[in-house]
Amino acid sequence: MSQPDRERRIGEAFVALADTLVDDYDMIDLLDRLVAHCVDLLDADAAGILLADPRDELRLVAASSEDAETMELMQLQAAEGPCLECYRTATQVLVPDLAEMTERWPRFAAAVARAGSFASTHAIPLRLRGDAIGTMNLFHRATGPLPAADLALGQALADVATIGILQERAIRRGEIVNEQLNTALNSRVVIEQAKGVLAQHFTISMDTAFDLLRRYARNHNERLAEVARRCVAREMDLAILTDTESPARRDTGRRGKPRA
Repeated sequence: MSQPDRERRIGEAFVALADTLVDDYDMIDLLDRLVAHCVDLLDADAAGILLADPRDELRLVAASSEDAETMELMQLQAAEGPCLECYRTATQVLVPDLAEMTERWPRFAAAVARAGSFASTHAIPLRLRGDAIGTMNLFHRATGPLPAADLALGQALADVATIGILQERAIRRGEIVNEQLNTALNSRVVIEQAKGVLAQHFTISMDTAFDLLRRYARNHNERLAEVARRCVAREMDLAILTDTESPARRDTGRRGKPRA
């Protein structure tokens, strides 16, 4: 990617994330866009996001791939790893070579060795006034440190997303922040269920199933969690999810202008 092109895409990423600072937005879509921006702009092979629930336990809410999801879940199951340390300390935890963490996180290291998916990881906190509400984790298949400029960009992306999650006006009104986090966590459960339904229905991978959900929601300007709920409840014809055209493009038709 050329430098001018990268700078343009960085600008577009911040504009997209800043657009979440409105009265109504889809938090799950925000986090999904964030991991996609990380993979695109930080040369990561995959990315995932964990948020803390009301019991102060981390839960997976976004992942760019099934491999990333597996890595996050392995840390949660082992109760150790870079993302948990990042959350506890609210600081970046950088692991340029996962093979060298046997003594630091033995259970997680053993799980990583068995999976063999990634060779390095960098955990970045989603933080608000010095406290972490979750972590964003970048995964690479090659060993090596992430450039300082990329780490700074990753932290900036995470900070903007955090503002989107914990909007200042909600805190000022004294609303319960955990309600916003619970919305994201509960929505993710429904989305995972819908991915399973679609994967079985179409005999496709979970990643492909998620792509179908996400594309349909964006093309039809609907909330991702609501589309997922309708899929699970079979309140919609699953076949329409394979229609790759948005309603606006269909309306344009062959005549080159929207239908009256």
